[in-house]
Amino acid sequence: MGLIKGVQLRPLESIQGGMAEFYTPQSSDETMVVRIPAHTIDDLFVHRNQTDQLLVVKGSFVLIILYNRQYQYIPLSANVPQVVTIPPKILHGSINFSDEDCLLVNAVLRHGQPQAKDYQPAKKPFDYDIERAKLSLKNLEARTSATRKCLTV
Repeated sequence: MGLIKGVQLRPLESIQGGMAEFYTPQSSDETMVVRIPAHTIDDLFVHRNQTDQLLVVKGSFVLIILYNRQYQYIPLSANVPQVVTIPPKILHGSINFSDEDCLLVNAVLRHGQPQAKDYQPAKKPFDYDIERAKLSLKNLEARTSATRKCLTV
């Protein structure tokens, strides 16, 4: 299934410099560090005047997008450097299945003044499919593990 219109997922470009790898930062109006606590199933949020650009820097989580009364589950991990872009007016939430907190950077693009309701949870119209969310993360981890094995052979 493709991503919802306007939601983008793209690998983060990097340059190798000796043993270090340098990643291109995202342009933004404001940068936030966000912590998603271990074992968290979060509510939905919607931002009316901002675009979120999320990059996981520690741990992993599943981003949930609600669109046309369907949830889409997008697994994100620090082991797979990629940025997901969420435009304004898209309901989204998160699940952290891990025993560790997840840290991410949100390079916010502002399209107007923030509104108080932007940071208040919205009630979920129906429950998340927890098994599907877990499977999405498990599949990402399996692909990452297979890629590492190929690189070390």
